[in-house]
Amino acid sequence: MSETLRDVLARHVARQPDRVLFLAPETGRTLTYREFDRQARLLARWLRAAGLSRGDKVGLYLHNGYQTALLFLGAMIGGYVIAPLNLLAQRSQLAYVLGHCDCKVLFTSLEREAPLAEALASAGRRIEVVVIDPDAPELFLEERLPKGEWEPVAAGDHALLMYTSGTTGTPKGALLTHRNLVAAARSVAKWHGLTPEDRCLSSLPLYHINGQSIGTVTPFVSGGSIIAPHRFSVTSWWEQVEKYEATWINMVPTIIAYLLNAVDPARAYRFPRVRFGRSASAPLPPEQHRAFERTFGIPVIEAMGMTESASVVFANPQDPAKRKYGTPGLPCCVQAKVIDLDSGRTLPPNVAGEICLRGPNVMRAYYKSPEQTRKAFDRAGWLRSGDLGYRDEDGYYFVTGRLKELIIKGGENIAPREIDEALLRHPAVLEAAAVGIPDPSYGQEILACIVLKRGAQVSQADLREFCLAELGRYKTPKEFRFLAELPKGPSGKVQRLRLAELAA
Repeated sequence: MSETLRDVLARHVARQPDRVLFLAPETGRTLTYREFDRQARLLARWLRAAGLSRGDKVGLYLHNGYQTALLFLGAMIGGYVIAPLNLLAQRSQLAYVLGHCDCKVLFTSLEREAPLAEALASAGRRIEVVVIDPDAPELFLEERLPKGEWEPVAAGDHALLMYTSGTTGTPKGALLTHRNLVAAARSVAKWHGLTPEDRCLSSLPLYHINGQSIGTVTPFVSGGSIIAPHRFSVTSWWEQVEKYEATWINMVPTIIAYLLNAVDPARAYRFPRVRFGRSASAPLPPEQHRAFERTFGIPVIEAMGMTESASVVFANPQDPAKRKYGTPGLPCCVQAKVIDLDSGRTLPPNVAGEICLRGPNVMRAYYKSPEQTRKAFDRAGWLRSGDLGYRDEDGYYFVTGRLKELIIKGGENIAPREIDEALLRHPAVLEAAAVGIPDPSYGQEILACIVLKRGAQVSQADLREFCLAELGRYKTPKEFRFLAELPKGPSGKVQRLRLAELAA
């Protein structure tokens, strides 16, 4: 039987009302399941008094915080559709989303009010904007609100409207239901053996699907606790792990890279309470994977998700004897297959093609985009992910790149990730991303953008020689460019098309 997020909350309130759901490191404030139930009911009454009905959209334009988490979960539980807006979006993208999402009310903070007003003016939209403090203990006073119960909510009702980053064109709004979100969370909880005793540290933003589904909905569904700082801080990360007694940590490869780069050689890093770390949203280079486990004594489970599947697609097993480096693992909550790009037929092991998915966590449609929905699914309901890869004989999937990011040099397809991983084996390189740039002879050539480790130095000539040995002449970048940082989305995934624009 399919559950709603409201069903989940009712069960937790009945069984463990005083267990902490949410911890805010900046203020030390906590929120129990009982208190969350009370405040979620107040939110629902406030939204109803503001003229909203079941299924109406509620926008969030806020950094992580106590009230941000309450609004995110509470609006969905109340029967509304939450629509978090990307704080890193350019004004044109933000204006597009505001004009498309049909929000009836939008919560923001004082510091975000001006850019939001500019984007609303560009969109030609008038939306009721409510300015709040994301860390406030209370937002709604009971005596000022009309009485009334929650409106009904069903498992098939929409709960989350999440827009893709739009780095390959106009952002698309993935519509996820209660059934999608609960199915994804239950699969992750079962996969990792999560219980109400577990506490997750996740600094990933609530305007990205990983921070939403894995860092928030999954601990909520499993009855555990969420430690959610405003943002990732390399200087306070391990202090938060210890102080708030995290048992698992939700990360992306960028966090792993920066924690490794900030290691104090005089300190012994050991965290016996932490059972594992989970890394997703971007490929985790095997060298960094091994280095993190060796340095901090924490096993890392590499996984993979996408917005359209509530951030759950593949995950490595919890059993260390069954994990593999360099792969996001086995299908989790989904059926998966690899198809030939031309014929659409299913391919055998070790043959690369496009990865396709089907499962209870996969969305049904993009919002108000029937043409995009039609392109995304085949007639049997398989979602074409846009990811290139293959599966091995053991059923583990390997992702080699994105269809829209392939470098086509002289007619040969080159996956940027292969070049990235070669460069990351150089001892001076902290981050690397390869992109295609126009070339009159080959159509495209390879540009490698590099971020060096703290205090490291290396010349372009040295990197070229290194790549010649690792990759061969054809795949060695023509140009190298040193940057202070790579442009990334909210999950830490490198935005290659922005790199290509910077190189133009």
